Amino acid sequence: MARLMLLGPPGSGKGTQAGRIVRAYKIPVVATGDILRKHLAEQTPLGLKAKEYVDSGRLVPDDLMIALMADRLTWDDTKNGYLLDGFPRTIPQAEALDKLLSEEGTALDKVFYLKVPREMLIMRIAGRRVCPACGSTYHVTGSPPKQANVCDACGSTLIQRSDDDAATAEYRIDVYNAQTMPLVAYYRDRGLLAELDGTIGADNLQKQISGILG
Repeated sequence: MARLMLLGPPGSGKGTQAGRIVRAYKIPVVATGDILRKHLAEQTPLGLKAKEYVDSGRLVPDDLMIALMADRLTWDDTKNGYLLDGFPRTIPQAEALDKLLSEEGTALDKVFYLKVPREMLIMRIAGRRVCPACGSTYHVTGSPPKQANVCDACGSTLIQRSDDDAATAEYRIDVYNAQTMPLVAYYRDRGLLAELDGTIGADNLQKQISGILG
């Protein structure tokens, strides 16, 4: 059983590590975006409540997000654990999550925080390129395609997403620091935090995470 959480700013490599963790431990990624899309698509009672906020461009309130999360953690695929990615984002959400898990008689086992300097985050984000056809991702210096600006997998022309330019990256990091960074101290105080150097490469990070989890 592994109930885990990944913390880290945009560009920290959370997505890569999330994929490796779920494959290694055979647990699902639990991400609020995925949960919300599923409920909206299926027009569930919770989805219909959320739709009112989504359609008007408002943030879905914490109590509704917690209700969506509570429902998600009852699915069969979470019986051996899960990996929370993108939730909680704020201290009130973390406190609500603690209450939810306590009521179920469970708790998180470990929270991994990937620490990366700001300048490297911006470089990683601004250098990212995506294939619009097959979804393959590259980086202009870290993992470039064999042919410049052409997808290795399908030959389509790569693009830079609108939220991957340097100015937007700066804004996304600022929002993260203001809203989500306080969670690092929150989980450190509870003895759950494992702070990892996110600059050491994906393979080395995976080894460190595996060493902590066993």
